[in-house]
Amino acid sequence: MSFFGAASTSTTTAAPAEKDIEVPEIPTDSISSLAFSPAADYLAVGSWDNNVRLYEVGANGQTQGKAIYAHQGPVLSVCWNKEGNRAISGGADNAARMFDITTGQPQQVAQHEAPIKVVKWIETPQGGILATGSWDKTLKYWDLRTPNPVATVQLPERCYTMDVQYPLLVVGTAERHIQIYNLTNPTSPYKTITSPLKWQTRVVSCFTNSPSSGFAVGSIEGRVAIQYVEDKDSSNNFSFKCHRKDQTPASKDQSLVYAVNDISFHPVHGTFSTCGSDGSIHYWDKDARTRLKSFETAPGPIAATTFNRNGTIFAYAISYDWSKGHSGMTPGHPNKLMLHACKEDEVKRRPKE
Repeated sequence: MSFFGAASTSTTTAAPAEKDIEVPEIPTDSISSLAFSPAADYLAVGSWDNNVRLYEVGANGQTQGKAIYAHQGPVLSVCWNKEGNRAISGGADNAARMFDITTGQPQQVAQHEAPIKVVKWIETPQGGILATGSWDKTLKYWDLRTPNPVATVQLPERCYTMDVQYPLLVVGTAERHIQIYNLTNPTSPYKTITSPLKWQTRVVSCFTNSPSSGFAVGSIEGRVAIQYVEDKDSSNNFSFKCHRKDQTPASKDQSLVYAVNDISFHPVHGTFSTCGSDGSIHYWDKDARTRLKSFETAPGPIAATTFNRNGTIFAYAISYDWSKGHSGMTPGHPNKLMLHACKEDEVKRRPKE
């Protein structure tokens, strides 16, 4: 059942893409991941060209490239520490690397037996910890002052996606396993569930600014699930279809279905964005179960999205996501990094009717 399908057209005016600002001097290959610093408007961008680029975003959206550092394989994930003075990345070279923006020096800080799919910074009462999730079927926690992991957790399958809102950590793996951790006990799952969606998990993203703990799951089959952690909130769980197109206006049951590539929650309002292989981006309100905004469709898949620390800037990457395999990688495929200035009425929760 689609709860968002009934949103009135007046609330979903498509934004003209030309108003969004294109970032110059971007990666030479598809963009895999985006992360804003929690301390300033610095944007880390990971790419399949093996590099991480750091940009400073000015008040009017103008950008300046500040630094670039390399992995020995494609970069799959980027994040920042709490102070915003270190960018951290994980890649297909089985390594996580940290770049200190004050010294300009990168260093390796983590190692796995297979590519690191996700890096996340966890700010605990005891200090900062780096979590790395890998295709070697492990989740590792690192205290960056010591060379070895402080703990290693065996996952049921390869890690595809992970997100953190302390004390909640959620990992999505191959074969649709989802593990939920309470970080006061970080080495054993608080709960293990099978994804509520029938197809491969693409992304999990934890709620922000929510009285009840939970997360969104996006799959390769144009669908998103809203999932609460505690059983008492389970009546609020639901899923909805998105990132689909009807092949012809008359054939509702023959829609083209696209992957949901990323889900980003607004840091202030707790609303969220979804983006997909169809080139579309939507903003949603999970509590009112309504769509707040649709962007004009981009000329290629949207590979990654992120809000800045106060939710005034929304960054998104138009990049080939390999959803159509090698044959889809046509010459001249768009590769763009865009910045959208968020208006309050696009991202604010709607009152429940």
